[in-house]
Amino acid sequence: MPVAAPPYPTGHDLLAGKTVLVTAAAGSGIGFAAAKRCLEEGARVMISDIHERRLGEAAERLAESGSEAPTTHPCDVRSDEAVRGLCAAAVEQMGQVDVLINNAGLGGHARVVDMTDEQWNQVIDITLFSVFRMTRAILPHMLERGSGAIVNNASVLGWRAQEGQSHYAAAKAGVMAFTRCAAIEAAESGVRINAVAPSIAVHEFLAKVIPQDVIDDLVSQEAFGRSAETWEIANAMVFLASDYASYMTGEVISVSSQHA
Repeated sequence: MPVAAPPYPTGHDLLAGKTVLVTAAAGSGIGFAAAKRCLEEGARVMISDIHERRLGEAAERLAESGSEAPTTHPCDVRSDEAVRGLCAAAVEQMGQVDVLINNAGLGGHARVVDMTDEQWNQVIDITLFSVFRMTRAILPHMLERGSGAIVNNASVLGWRAQEGQSHYAAAKAGVMAFTRCAAIEAAESGVRINAVAPSIAVHEFLAKVIPQDVIDDLVSQEAFGRSAETWEIANAMVFLASDYASYMTGEVISVSSQHA
């Protein structure tokens, strides 16, 4: 019998006075939930996504929810030029970037023997290289200021095996390793870099890249008997972005109820 999700949390100003940039925030996934929770915790937020129409719709939904309307800037995280343009726009419009949430990623389902170079490269580019590009672009700004927090979205698949997920798992394991190494480089300037590793948070776009029977099987493995709500993943991101995580860097927090 699934355990019901807890009530939606109220804000406690954990990010009051901070500015936050979130990638891949359109739609109904973790990025949107992260932007919503950051707004509810008192931050000023810029959201980005490759889908310009969906990005505008996401901003409208966030404003309708009672939060301050975020600013928007479309970006294709596969392009270094676009990434640098996004970071420059965020600094210009918000004055500074205190927090970067690297949420962009692409999943899929393919066995190794059937996987094409294009499938492999696309997942690695969007899921791993985007984290590198965004971090490289924003770090000089944070290092110069001597403060900042970067939160990367990894996955438990960076640790665990799952059929049909070799490209995605390799990318997420790369995000974890990148997080640890980049954190060491940034620590001496007071910049923190951490990651969350969710197991499964079902939303409307997940079924487009993963067969429903696979999703059902993954949910059945969760100790709570249900998928995480996207805002439950976002809560961990908010914590890592906040001053409550001031002594944490290079860490990967598993947001999961999977059986061992």
